[in-house]
Amino acid sequence: MSDFLVDGLSKTVGDKTVFRDISFIIRDLDRIGIIGVNGTGKTTLLDVLSGRLGFDGDRSPFHKKNGYKIAYLMQEPHFDETKTVLDTVLSSELREMELVRSYEKLMADYDEASQDKLEKIMAEMDALDAWSIESEVKTVLSQLGIHDTSQLVSQLSGGMRRRVQLAQVLLAEADLLLLDEPTNHLDIDTIAWLTNYLKSSRRTVLFITHDRYFLDNVATRIFELDRAHLSEYQGNYQDYVRLRAEQDERDAASLHKKRQLYKQELAWMRRQPQARATKQQARINRFKDLKADVRGNTDTADLAINFETSRIGKKVISFEDVGFAFPDKPILSHFNLLIQNKDRIGIVGDNGVGKSTLLNLINGDLQPDSGQLITGETVRIGYFSQQIKGMDESKRLINYLQEAADEVKTVVGTSSVTDLLEQFLFPRSSHGTLISKLSGGEKKRLYLLKILIEKPNVLLLDEPTNDLDIATLTVLENFLGQFAGPVITVSHDRYFLDKVANKILAFEDGAIRTFFGNYTDYLDEKEFEKSSSAMAQKKEKPKAEKIKSQKKRMSYFEKQEWAAIEDDIAALEKRIEGIESEMQENASDYGQLAALQRDLDDMNNQLLEKYERYEYLSELEK
Repeated sequence: MSDFLVDGLSKTVGDKTVFRDISFIIRDLDRIGIIGVNGTGKTTLLDVLSGRLGFDGDRSPFHKKNGYKIAYLMQEPHFDETKTVLDTVLSSELREMELVRSYEKLMADYDEASQDKLEKIMAEMDALDAWSIESEVKTVLSQLGIHDTSQLVSQLSGGMRRRVQLAQVLLAEADLLLLDEPTNHLDIDTIAWLTNYLKSSRRTVLFITHDRYFLDNVATRIFELDRAHLSEYQGNYQDYVRLRAEQDERDAASLHKKRQLYKQELAWMRRQPQARATKQQARINRFKDLKADVRGNTDTADLAINFETSRIGKKVISFEDVGFAFPDKPILSHFNLLIQNKDRIGIVGDNGVGKSTLLNLINGDLQPDSGQLITGETVRIGYFSQQIKGMDESKRLINYLQEAADEVKTVVGTSSVTDLLEQFLFPRSSHGTLISKLSGGEKKRLYLLKILIEKPNVLLLDEPTNDLDIATLTVLENFLGQFAGPVITVSHDRYFLDKVANKILAFEDGAIRTFFGNYTDYLDEKEFEKSSSAMAQKKEKPKAEKIKSQKKRMSYFEKQEWAAIEDDIAALEKRIEGIESEMQENASDYGQLAALQRDLDDMNNQLLEKYERYEYLSELEK
């Protein structure tokens, strides 16, 4: 048995109780997703389970077999900077690889004197199942985009360091994998591979993620942390949403009854002379319990974003024949883009192709090398960047926001900064807290709040799902649906992009492609193009061989077809150009765009068939 039982775990950090007497069991082959608002202790729980942090009390709450091994993917990797990528990745599998290397060396220099040593090594390799380790190592490294294994980890970017640590954890011989935001810095293809790897490799996993597609596909159970307690839900993310909604309905009825009783008790307390208080102490105590119970029910559903935005004119942002390059890398060449009032644009592509650079050009942090980037006079940009800008962590929450405004107009009236902090799930008691004491996710939530207070009418979001919890993302998505101005988002999170974008700018092979539809539609189109190209290549060779061997002559109908086919192709190409022009003219009419996209797909399919037919007939004509 390799179950891991946690019984009565409590943890206090400073004056904050993170968990209070929580209990759960992690069974062999479980894949458990942990969710909860930033600051509720998700990462702290993994730190405690891994042994990086201690727990409250003298008695250990952990019950597991002797030798139970845990591998931990942390948000900030800690490496020996003098090691190479390969040595770092294999640190947990070093004995197996030592055996493989010793075996290879003995085989290369084999003589009779080495036979006994070789047999011992082979027996140990059998016992450790070390024969397949080299192949598995190469597969994992390749899929994670780690190719230069001789490079020192000190020379790696932050994103690549995370990939190296992920490889190290996946290859570890561990009973339990703890993964803190494993999809951060991964592209869509790598996330898909990781999803399949975790499902097929029969590993036991406890993980934190904001990626709801990943959570839905990988999790078999959900743990929710809320107000120092842990609730468990069986199933994946869809099951959790359904079960939580049912629970909320039951809680709402119960809370309504408590609030009614609370009002009655409050009225009784106010009527009583002070002298009678000692005679009714039991009832007073009951009142205090009710008060704490009712006021403590601040749910994630209370998180609200209802800010007013500045007026925006018809002229927003226009790229006209823009070029931009870094000294060693071109990014844009003769790039044209019109960003209109209601646009919802998702920017996708591999790491390092220039997605954030495009946002920095729009924001004015970078200037074009050529062409014009024209911004409307009424435009006020709010830029939610990957790196938090201008946040002095020595300040307190309330002072940080007061730099922007003391009061803010919302769609329902005027709110104070204190009220806004509470709406963003920062309890009043925390408003004097130093920013440096917040979790990474809480800092991002505070950063988002300040950006929205400044009343932008254009929003730039650079990987907004990194570090934000699911509750905040859900509310942000709803807010973006009602936002009056354009929203331009860089993200690898397919779930988020599917909800907030209906136009995709895709960096592909040194160019930028415009696609009308959401991210899943774009990926489906890419897959269709890939399969169509593969089928065309597959058909091409047999066709050529058949034509060559038979030297078949054109039939009467084929001659008629050959005579007209170039005109047919030209007509289709002209129709496609017309549809693309219509799409540009109707860029803000998403219903019309969807219909035009279907027509465009149909025309492209017909054109592909005509090209194939042209190729076939041209061989007969020779």
